[in-house]
Amino acid sequence: MRTCSTLLVKLLPLLFAATALSASAGTLVINSDASDPAAKAALDSIIKGFKTENPDVEVKLNTFDHEGYKTSIRNFLTANPPDVVNWYPGHRMAPFVDAGLFEDVSDLWAKQGLDEALKPAASAMTINGKKWGIPYLYYQWGIYYRKDIFAKLNITPPKTWKELLDASAKLKQNGVTPFAIGTKQTWTTAAWFDYLNLRANGYQFHMDLTNGKVPYTDKRVNAVFDRWDELVKPGYFLPNHASYTWEEAVPAMVKGEAAMYLMGNFAVAPMKAAGLTESTLGFMQFPAITPGLAMAEEAPIESVHIPAQAKNKVDARRLLTYMARPDVQTRVSQILEELPVNIKASEPTDPYLKAGFDLLKNASGLSQYYDRDAPAEMAKAGMDGFQRYMLKPESRQKVLERLEQVRQSVYK
Repeated sequence: MRTCSTLLVKLLPLLFAATALSASAGTLVINSDASDPAAKAALDSIIKGFKTENPDVEVKLNTFDHEGYKTSIRNFLTANPPDVVNWYPGHRMAPFVDAGLFEDVSDLWAKQGLDEALKPAASAMTINGKKWGIPYLYYQWGIYYRKDIFAKLNITPPKTWKELLDASAKLKQNGVTPFAIGTKQTWTTAAWFDYLNLRANGYQFHMDLTNGKVPYTDKRVNAVFDRWDELVKPGYFLPNHASYTWEEAVPAMVKGEAAMYLMGNFAVAPMKAAGLTESTLGFMQFPAITPGLAMAEEAPIESVHIPAQAKNKVDARRLLTYMARPDVQTRVSQILEELPVNIKASEPTDPYLKAGFDLLKNASGLSQYYDRDAPAEMAKAGMDGFQRYMLKPESRQKVLERLEQVRQSVYK
């Protein structure tokens, strides 16, 4: 018995080592909200390519719906963390970084030279001087417009605020609503606030505001609503927009009932599927408001992260390294019709993505989107307030006073 016990004692370290090796080169658990067909196809492509190059790794994918994922991620990062999760940079990842739930991957960035390769999104992935994940896709926002309607009414795509107002007035006079929008999901209102603020006050002011450093009662925020008034009060937005989701507002563009749509590039696919073509659908940059102000853009970023308590960090790092590569990002961007972050990836051939590539390449700064740049509580109050204002512009002062109360509560 003593001999067997002695042998077992000697074997235990080897058994534990073998178990650890099996875990690190064994099962890689990924939690994701890539439930849409295109997003799932892209993730499946990533996993297939990764497994081809790493046949020793078994990948287990858990897919959640978008809304459920927002709640679930807070639970599973603490209770039963996977090895890799998809999420978003900036303020959206900050709570998990601050709570010690995301792994610092700065060494991976340094080893792979990613500060230069992933430069467009490097600052968004950085908190306290450290990197907390890998950005792999982003996409542009801008104004999609009906080329044929513009041509018929002799409208040139506006480059200044005055030109936009003039174009809107001409469209309205000819029975066409200038802008499609659906605000049933209030996040669509944030695009308008973001762009009006970026163009009126600039990137740094917008970041200061979303970081809680500026009161919502500030005269510069009021100036944003002065410009917004010039579109809301004349009725330049789709009537009854709070009754529509963003998808339900697309038919107004397709039927020619509306001529412009401020939206992300993901709106192109349903518009093309409904019959619009390159000859009828154009894309333009949101016009300048303050002369000479540098032009920043909206560009939400998709990223992947390693939970701090992940069991298989070795293979998780292998996957993140794989997803940072230009060839992988090129392939995924083609599936999702979005833009690769890696500057060495192939330029897109799709005309809308190519326009977005050129737009973001020349941007003075990138805002991710109001509900990613601002904390969750502030973002919800903001978007609810923006919708209320768009429905009842006379509520503007009360909306701003309410947002200021929330700001003082959130940013303590």
